[in-house]
Amino acid sequence: MKVFCGRANPTTGSVEWLEEDEHYDYHQEIARSSYADMLHDKDRNMKYYQGIRAAVSRVKDKGQKALVLDIGTGTGLLSMMAVTAGADFCYAIEVFKPMADAAVKIVEKNGFSDKIKIINKHSTEVTIGPGGDMPCRANILITELFDTELIGEGALPSYEHAHRHLVQENCEAVPHRATVYAQLVESRRMWSWNKLFPVRVQTSLGEQVIVPPLELERCPGAPSVYDIQLNQVSPTDFTVLSDVLPMFSVDFSKQVSSSTASHSRQFEPLASGQAQVVLSWWDIEMDPEGKIKCTMAPFWAHSDPEELQWRDHWMQCVYFLPEEEPVVQGSALCLVAHHDDYCVWYSLQRTRCAPSLIGPEKDGRAHPARPVCDCQAHLLWNRPRFGEINDQNRTDQYVQALRTVLKPDSVCLCVSDGSLLSILAHHLGAEQVFTIENSAASHRLMKKIFKANHLEDKINIIEKRPELLTPADLEGKKVSLLLGEPFFTTSLLPWHNLYFWYVRTAVDRHLAPGAVVMPQAASLHMMVVEFRDLWRIRSPCGDCEGFNVHIMDDMIKHALDFRESKEAEPHPLWEYPCRSLSEPQQILTFDFRQPVPPQAICAEGAIELRRGTVAGTPTASRPCTSSTPH
Repeated sequence: MKVFCGRANPTTGSVEWLEEDEHYDYHQEIARSSYADMLHDKDRNMKYYQGIRAAVSRVKDKGQKALVLDIGTGTGLLSMMAVTAGADFCYAIEVFKPMADAAVKIVEKNGFSDKIKIINKHSTEVTIGPGGDMPCRANILITELFDTELIGEGALPSYEHAHRHLVQENCEAVPHRATVYAQLVESRRMWSWNKLFPVRVQTSLGEQVIVPPLELERCPGAPSVYDIQLNQVSPTDFTVLSDVLPMFSVDFSKQVSSSTASHSRQFEPLASGQAQVVLSWWDIEMDPEGKIKCTMAPFWAHSDPEELQWRDHWMQCVYFLPEEEPVVQGSALCLVAHHDDYCVWYSLQRTRCAPSLIGPEKDGRAHPARPVCDCQAHLLWNRPRFGEINDQNRTDQYVQALRTVLKPDSVCLCVSDGSLLSILAHHLGAEQVFTIENSAASHRLMKKIFKANHLEDKINIIEKRPELLTPADLEGKKVSLLLGEPFFTTSLLPWHNLYFWYVRTAVDRHLAPGAVVMPQAASLHMMVVEFRDLWRIRSPCGDCEGFNVHIMDDMIKHALDFRESKEAEPHPLWEYPCRSLSEPQQILTFDFRQPVPPQAICAEGAIELRRGTVAGTPTASRPCTSSTPH
């Protein structure tokens, strides 16, 4: 069955209606999942297998049957490990139906259908007793419900329910325990991903400084964790202010609480500086003794950096403190980790550390609220965008380019979401500046920034789509300079920012004769590379720890072939080391001085490759702001 779905085209800005398979969202979820990455995670799989063998042995040594509950079974891999280790029966729960169907086939292919029952339900819907999904409670609990933040996929509520309703008291659990670690650092680079710094502009009247509104300075930031490949951040980009601190642990073999909790750790700063960022990760111990451990620690905190396992499904966390605070080496401070049922956040206290607080407020103590953006900026700009705006070198290049085209009588129209270009144009002497902010969020944000810099009556905000622009919106004037970074919040891939070209076409009738468009052109570049590790997220696995998972490989390939393999994927390439197999090639150019042509723009050619394994073709677009088109 086919259905019509509306998809926004980020490049043209229009909604396109496409005929899709009714299960297109399933295909997309599978294609973008981390299943392949997890199957390639040798360290994870090996440690789970060791922990499962040990847990089954402990139950058998007591003379009991080993009855396993596997929550979030995925491919059924952990259940097959349990049966191979001697478990008498496994109840494997998987809520995602396409995945549950695949697990049934994989279990059958490996000959375990008589020992493993796949239950296509959420674990909170599983029933116990005669006629139920399980005849009795299990005595071994196996799960893989973790994300980079540990609890972001609902591990705590799932464990809480399982202990109350699905497993025996004092059951074995694999993993047995998880511990969350934190390290306080000062990092101007990372802090620039969360706060707007003052922007300095050199003008003919001297230096002008664009200051952030007080609301932005006080805003605690986005509520979501920033998960990155911390091993790719240079140690020179941050100053360590504390040792690695174990913040809290969760024992999965006992009753787990999903209530809001706070855990404190007292420490003495290793150096004086500005406390800005908390780096965090976790490890899981597969056995009660802690001998079988799987850790997400970055290389500087890893017991054996040479044996570091690359993985993309579990990375490391960057948390931003609500405000930067000065700390003095040797003083007594308290770092506090707070969490609810899904999120973790941190605060720094100068008072003596209080005991851990779990559950509702008591003894006059209450949990600090989870940080939520109230300034609009963190809703409009993601972390890389904050870093981009705070890049003074980048700003200086725009200023240099603007100086070559601005005149005292220039009428400027700025087209980019939440951009400071309009302020640069004003400070550099434009007669009048308009900026299009067609979303309510960008309109509110820019209004605050203009007010903080006393520009609310100097720059006009137009809140409408460019194609709806009227002469009245421009006060009857023609635009002599059309400006764009370009940046749009809907852009995921480099060429999505070609929306600027479509905007330029839409406002063509409002441009004065000889109007300047900046950037004047853009070029698209590509290079063939061999990724050191990123290839794993899409590579077939075949056999995993001796089990045949080809069915999963085929399922992922089918999902990718449905659409994903025909489209590029956005990745922050600085996080993924690679080796070039070709020279960079400019493959397309786009002349923004002219409207978008009616015919398609195509390019063909050959590229000389060096020996290696082709794992990806990174592409990047580059705007040209010089007076001579690129």
